[in-house]
Amino acid sequence: MQRRFATALLTLASLALAGGSLAQAPAAAPAEPKPFQAGRPLGATNEKGEFQALSANVKVYGSFRFSESCTFDPQRNLILAMNAGIDQALTQNDGYVSLINPDGSVHTAKWIGATRDGLTLNHPRGSAISKGVLYTVDEGVLRSFDLASGQPLRAVEVPGSTFLNGIGVTADGTAYISNTRAPEQIFKVTPDGKTSVFVAGAPLAAPNGVAIDRQGNVVVVNINNNSVLTFDPSGKLINTENAVEGGNDGLVITEDGTKYVSSVRFGSVSKIVPGKPAEVIATGIPSAASMCYDSVQKQLVIPMNPNDSLAFIRL
Repeated sequence: MQRRFATALLTLASLALAGGSLAQAPAAAPAEPKPFQAGRPLGATNEKGEFQALSANVKVYGSFRFSESCTFDPQRNLILAMNAGIDQALTQNDGYVSLINPDGSVHTAKWIGATRDGLTLNHPRGSAISKGVLYTVDEGVLRSFDLASGQPLRAVEVPGSTFLNGIGVTADGTAYISNTRAPEQIFKVTPDGKTSVFVAGAPLAAPNGVAIDRQGNVVVVNINNNSVLTFDPSGKLINTENAVEGGNDGLVITEDGTKYVSSVRFGSVSKIVPGKPAEVIATGIPSAASMCYDSVQKQLVIPMNPNDSLAFIRL
């Protein structure tokens, strides 16, 4: 009896697989893609179903998961922290952007990345803002987002890249991106999406942080030494300065030309005033990554990679 029952089941299964006489359920129609939505500032829905913003007497800190860079929006007076999210080997497309108040408290835990609808952001590293656009490098791709809404704008693949890392963007939207692993070089991506190699080889030595100075020159720091390299727009090396320590990642250039360099390997921040030797202004910052400058509160903000936190240095 059991054998007869099993045989009947096998026959039914075979007919179903072969498209036999058994009725088949119609295939479900693919779900329509949902539009991109940015996350709201912290809050919760009350018992009446009304959204209530976080009350002023509450401060929340955190919201980071392997933050590698930040940039500052002076119009909203907010810090944008780029987060890798869950490791790529476990979950792809989990990167997100947090909005952080100048005191380090959370404004919006997940602004870009509240949902994955209409969004691809895997592992954002360096970031920059120019003319109302947020730029970030993400696993071989330069991505841009509308700074006001968070809406994705463009994705430009960078052929020949092996590890895109730091980024500086000029006023016209030209991006200069470091490729830290061999071949060590700086890529140039123009506003129309054309990519080229800006500089390659020595004196680049695992190039990381990139910034644009007031004259429109491209400034780069290396991980493998303490050089701070300035190239003119043609790619000619016009100046070499030195941080106190090597292993550098973050680079900030203030309006008076002062450079601040953070060492991801050795945890220090060097200050370089034009024409003067570098000095250390902070130490003991673990994994001091690609920092940004809060021009309103006059402070450096430094993501600390696996520590899932930000450090603040008042200037």
